[in-house]
Amino acid sequence: MKFAIPLAEGKLTAHFGHCQEFALVEVEDNEVKKTETLVPPPHEPGVLPKWLHDLGTNVIIAGGMGARALDLFAENDIKVVVGASALAPEELVKQYLDNTLQAGGNVCDH
Repeated sequence: MKFAIPLAEGKLTAHFGHCQEFALVEVEDNEVKKTETLVPPPHEPGVLPKWLHDLGTNVIIAGGMGARALDLFAENDIKVVVGASALAPEELVKQYLDNTLQAGGNVCDH
C-alpha cells in the first residue's frame, strides 16, 4: 500500500495542488517500509491524479482539496482523506493504519 502526502517543511500542507513536494510512504503488513520525497510535475488540472496513480498511490492524506480534484482521484482509484493535521508523513500514515487519524471536513468549492 502506498500513501501520498503533500508537504511543506516536512509536514502535511493544506495547499494540496500547489505543494512543493510529496512524501510517498510505502507500507507492508501495517508497517512503514520506505518513505521518499518527490517533486511533483507543474500543477495543471488532471496532472497530479495521473502522476500519483502512475507511482502506485492507493491513499492520499491531505489537509484540504477541491471537489473536482476529489473526483479526479476517485477516477484514478485513489482514496482521499481530507482534513488531516499538519503532522509528519509517517505519523499520519501510522494514525491512518491505527484508525486514529482525525480527518474530515476540508473540501473546498474552488
